[in-house]
Amino acid sequence: MTREIRVEGTVADGYEAVREEFTAVLANELPGYEGQLAASVRGRTVVDLWVGPDVTGESLYGVYSSTKGAAHLVVALLVQDGVLELDRPVAAYWPEFAAEGKGAVTLRELLAHRVGVVGASAGFSPEELADDRAVAARLAAQRPFWRPGTAFGYHAFSIGALAGEVVFRATGRTLKEVYEERVRAPYGLDFFLGLPEEHEGRFRSVQPMAPTAEQAALLDAAPPQPQTLAAIAFNRNAPEPTDLESVPNSRLLRAQGPASIGGVASARGLAGMYAAAVFGVDGREPLLRADTVAEFGQVQSVGHDLVAGAFKAFAVGFQATSVAVYPFLGAGTIGHSGAGGSQAFADPRGGLAYGYTRRRFAFPGGPAAENERLVRALHEAALATG
Repeated sequence: MTREIRVEGTVADGYEAVREEFTAVLANELPGYEGQLAASVRGRTVVDLWVGPDVTGESLYGVYSSTKGAAHLVVALLVQDGVLELDRPVAAYWPEFAAEGKGAVTLRELLAHRVGVVGASAGFSPEELADDRAVAARLAAQRPFWRPGTAFGYHAFSIGALAGEVVFRATGRTLKEVYEERVRAPYGLDFFLGLPEEHEGRFRSVQPMAPTAEQAALLDAAPPQPQTLAAIAFNRNAPEPTDLESVPNSRLLRAQGPASIGGVASARGLAGMYAAAVFGVDGREPLLRADTVAEFGQVQSVGHDLVAGAFKAFAVGFQATSVAVYPFLGAGTIGHSGAGGSQAFADPRGGLAYGYTRRRFAFPGGPAAENERLVRALHEAALATG
């Protein structure tokens, strides 16, 4: 007899509508859907849900670019400490970066996706992509694809390596080491930059996306071109082009945890990191002061993204989530989505921290469409319950 698949977990009083929306996602998805949803309000958990065969709240998923949120949190902590300065040239920390006209680029411009080194002209090998320092070494010598500061474009596979090299040059420690020591380990977060072998049993490999016939026709009509900015940013120009759907399924990449795309997390881990950073949890003070959150939430780049070819908005590193994604959220919301469908953010004004994961790669990539209805239901419930 086939076991009925249903939504598991808990919601706080007043948040029942969020469970209903998550149940509707299950009903509308193709068979085999699995995912997780977690959220808190000012550090108090109000949603902890999951669905799928053999899935629990502790299952782990590749979260693609949601990883960038952890990278930018590390940078924010070091800026707050006075170790890094946003308006200092990157080359002051990392002299080799000055090559090919990049000497005046500031850390702020780099984090705002304005430097123009979205990838390498010849692409990266899979081994290089798993190694942020190898990527950074190649990019230091790379000529920008536009004049730095004049435009912006999503540095999909490179921003974590670039920020990580600045962290390493300033501290002598890798970004992953700082994250583990100051963020993940103290809070016991299931959000890893470098998944230890002992946690491999909890990892759920990414399943290929299942587009509808109409969506498949769109893909066939516009196949990826290997020398566009988008192709370079997503390493489609390499001799061995990157298959984005399979990225987290590489044990090498999971073990190394590159800071642009290599994170492995549960929804609890995603929401928990933002709650710890902005609101504080378990009676602890938040990791970031309110003025740091406000500075990193200021919009730096908004408009036409040269890589995405669409309207996007970035704050200092983080996506400006309330500007370009969910306009009903509070101003200054910081977060990051991932290509497989994941989403995570903190809304400092609304008190919300949110995390969502799913196993099947969402068409066409980026935050899965169901996040809009889930985030809206959460937001409305939080307003209603005060």
